[in-house]
Amino acid sequence: MTSRARTEYRYEKLTWPEIDEAVELGKVCIVPCGAIEQHGPHLPLDVDVVCPTGIARGAGERIPDKMLVLPPVPYGYTGHVMDFPGTINGHFEHFIHYVLDVTKSLAYHGFKKIVILNGHGSNMPNLDLVARRTNLETDAECVLAAWWNLLTVDKAFLPRWRQSKFPGGCAHACELETSLYLHLDGENVRKDKVKSGTISFNEEESPFQWVDLFAAGPATVISWTSSYSETGVLGDAELATAEKGREAYEEAVKQLVRFVAWFKDRPKDQRRDRHAKPPTFPMPWGQRPVGRGES
Repeated sequence: MTSRARTEYRYEKLTWPEIDEAVELGKVCIVPCGAIEQHGPHLPLDVDVVCPTGIARGAGERIPDKMLVLPPVPYGYTGHVMDFPGTINGHFEHFIHYVLDVTKSLAYHGFKKIVILNGHGSNMPNLDLVARRTNLETDAECVLAAWWNLLTVDKAFLPRWRQSKFPGGCAHACELETSLYLHLDGENVRKDKVKSGTISFNEEESPFQWVDLFAAGPATVISWTSSYSETGVLGDAELATAEKGREAYEEAVKQLVRFVAWFKDRPKDQRRDRHAKPPTFPMPWGQRPVGRGES
């Protein structure tokens, strides 16, 4: 009989004995992280949850024997967007500790490979710290990836896909996010309200300060969203289509599948203590000491 642990990719649908089996299978755990925040007049507040979760589940459907998708972390770091009604902010320290609790729980149960799949740009520095701390404080390996960066693996994809201006055409509630949401949950897009929006400091054409989902200037001030956007739409939303969304979805899922298959069996880099004499007390910030199998 086929093991449920082998064929089920939804973490929460397993029983505890099946979790033990999934650990033995060496499954990679995917933790989608997003935010509840404004996405202009045309997109719902859950864009940053729906997008990474949809991509993670799409990959899980294709390789359920290699991965588990956890329920998404719905709230993120969005304090700078609070001038727009509906946005829910998680204090950055609370957010970091919350997601770290998730990754450490997975590591404690025996999962050794964890991917944080992010859907909200301002989560990135916080989740980078979560991944780093997971790697230093547990014996698991954790990596952070933004779903949109999966579209950069094949260097030919974005140049043939993207029609919006660079920089700024793909930033927030833009050509890319609107297209993907049209594909994943098109009934909830207010299609009569789709209108492109500008990032005011991008219009200054400074070589230092500009933003886009796929790059940023070398010295860009990130402050209150309301200070550089009238509607909360940052980019060319009017160029979005459901077909573009399908193409972006298929590409992101394909690359996530490729990454999981590679990451799952990649040998872990081994730590080596370079001290001539062993330190006489543990690291004071909670790192795991060198243990069995390490030197």
